[in-house]
Amino acid sequence: MQTVVIVIHLMIVAVMIGAVLLQKSEGGGLGMGGGAGFMSSRGTANLLSRTTAILAAGFFLTSLFLSWYAGYNRAPSSIIGAPASQTQPAGGGPITPPTSGGILDTLKKADEQQQAPAAPSGPQVPRSQ
Repeated sequence: MQTVVIVIHLMIVAVMIGAVLLQKSEGGGLGMGGGAGFMSSRGTANLLSRTTAILAAGFFLTSLFLSWYAGYNRAPSSIIGAPASQTQPAGGGPITPPTSGGILDTLKKADEQQQAPAAPSGPQVPRSQ
């Protein structure tokens, strides 16, 4: 279904580009030049203007449908990569933060281990300072 709508969308785009390129230029930016205004009876009765409006509406509708269809079956996900869970924890109560074993405690332990090196268990390679 999505492939069919994409093909229709691309055909609308190609025909709309052709219709816009075939229209008469009135000289001036945004149609400001010439005696006939944008909403005159002659301007709205023009076949190319009506065709362009219909194609623009079709382009808008197929774009909306494609964007809706792309997100139809999409599940919420986490930016980390693991799928986000929509369920609550088994306890159902508030989650209490851990009292120890956090990242700061781990870094503190690693820093203490670097400060006090362990006694060598065998011959060591000399280090240059």
